[in-house]
Amino acid sequence: MGMMRKLIASGVAAKVFQEAKKPENQAKIKKFISDFQNKGGGGGAGKGRGAVR
Repeated sequence: MGMMRKLIASGVAAKVFQEAKKPENQAKIKKFISDFQNKGGGGGAGKGRGAVR
């Protein structure tokens, strides 16, 4: 079962990389990343549990 899972995952990853190379998809990816960073999703400051003691 684990081997089948790895095969499927690698196939999906290969497809994602193939699609990411297309110029129209690159524009969508760049827009998504900039929107995500502007929304406050980037950086990660102030999140989490704080200092570990």
